[in-house]
Amino acid sequence: MNCINRTNKSSDYYNDNIPFGNLLVITDGGENLGILAKNTALEEAYRRELDLVVVSPQSNPPVAKIMDYSKYRYDQQKRLREIKKNQKTVEVKEIRLSPVIGDHDLMTKFKQAEKFIAKGDKVKISLRFRGRMITHSRQGFDVVNRFIEKFGDTIIIEQKPKMEGRFLHAAIAPNIKK
Repeated sequence: MNCINRTNKSSDYYNDNIPFGNLLVITDGGENLGILAKNTALEEAYRRELDLVVVSPQSNPPVAKIMDYSKYRYDQQKRLREIKKNQKTVEVKEIRLSPVIGDHDLMTKFKQAEKFIAKGDKVKISLRFRGRMITHSRQGFDVVNRFIEKFGDTIIIEQKPKMEGRFLHAAIAPNIKK
């Protein structure tokens, strides 16, 4: 009976849905009532006007607690919402450069990348070589390195400039320790 497949998180074992025969029962105050039959434990929970909820179905015997099930579910959902709220999703933004980019255009791209870094996002720097520009790949490396050096110690270089076909890629992230 212990191998019931539960896919839905809200399908907790409580009251009449408990498939186990004997349970280790704990009251809402933390008092251990010992190992009781399911029917005896349910009668005790109903007498206290509370629910019988299995909190540890894997243990032998399964552990059940006498508590208010709706309050228990509410507290679980509230805890999950709090965890999700505190999570920070880091996005990867892309800045595209050219090997023949002008200084003013480079500063414009730098300011945009600086905004991304300030928000805590990672930045992927891409530089595409068109036509015969690939023969002057050193110039592309110089542009990307100059771009990265403008940030100083406000960033961490996650991926150094690297050629992949006709593209030169680099990745930077905000320096949190700063």
